Amino acid sequence: MSATMNAAGAARAALPKTHFDWRPVALLVALMLLALPAIGSTSTWVTLTVAGLAMGLIVFVIASGLTLVFGLMDVLNFGHGVFIALGAFVATSVMGWSAGAGLGGLAGMFAAMLVAMLVAAAVGWAFERVIVRPVYGLHLKQILITMGGMIVGEEIIKVIWGPLQIALPLPDELRGAWLFGDAAVEKYRVLAAAVGLVVFAALVFTLNRTKIGLLIRAGVQDREMVESLGYRIRRLFVGVFVAGSALAGLGGVLWGLYQQSVTPQIGTQVNVLIFIVIIIGGLGSTLGCFVGALLVGLMANYTGFLLPKVALFSNIALMVAILLWRPQGLYPVTNR
Repeated sequence: MSATMNAAGAARAALPKTHFDWRPVALLVALMLLALPAIGSTSTWVTLTVAGLAMGLIVFVIASGLTLVFGLMDVLNFGHGVFIALGAFVATSVMGWSAGAGLGGLAGMFAAMLVAMLVAAAVGWAFERVIVRPVYGLHLKQILITMGGMIVGEEIIKVIWGPLQIALPLPDELRGAWLFGDAAVEKYRVLAAAVGLVVFAALVFTLNRTKIGLLIRAGVQDREMVESLGYRIRRLFVGVFVAGSALAGLGGVLWGLYQQSVTPQIGTQVNVLIFIVIIIGGLGSTLGCFVGALLVGLMANYTGFLLPKVALFSNIALMVAILLWRPQGLYPVTNR
């Protein structure tokens, strides 16, 4: 009991903590309000806003695993995209098998999410053990070796599933949209947004309100002290990496369904967006990742409608503007 209390006390007293600030949230609200007169039509604004928030929450699920790994383990995993692609391709197989077995629809989709998370978690365990573990604390080597791991992983995916694009259609229950006047809200985006909110709530609760979260955070600051109390920090850190990989697999399923198709390069294509989100939010900040992902999703949808030619560069411009305002991101993680 005393060991747990000491570890928890260390976690609360000397851990990386994210200070809540209302201004980034106000920025999010301001972006939505400024877009309304520019778009002109309230119904179109509602449609774009819901779509942007849903896209942002999907991106958050994908990025949350990388944020978790970097924030708690100080590991720059540029191979995160391989778990995204793996989750998406596993979903194509599971949903195909489910349909063949008569277990289609939402049940098949949720089964695909579960299996994708399990497979990504297992591959993440091997990835950490073989590729990441030898380069702990060496950021340059982490970048190089994890990028190499992602390239190899993409080639393995091509061997198993082939190099061509594979369709990942939505279940019949999630096709179409609900109409609210002239505004259309797609059913799948509502489900994806709900999953994103659940993931955010689970991460915040686990890291701040559970014994495991406190021990992990204490181990980040004083590993020797926590180990002297009888806890195996290495196992906890491996668990963090595995959890981050599982979240990437779940995000891959959500993104594949969002695109309704998958390619072996899907992880590489999303990687840039992920790093924009975690840089905007503040490296290692779960709350910052959440707000940053929502900003990115809204910006992509608004500019795609208003200025299609600059849509590809809008999120980079957003990142530059936020870093000029706050060089450490919206919610920088600091030690207190």
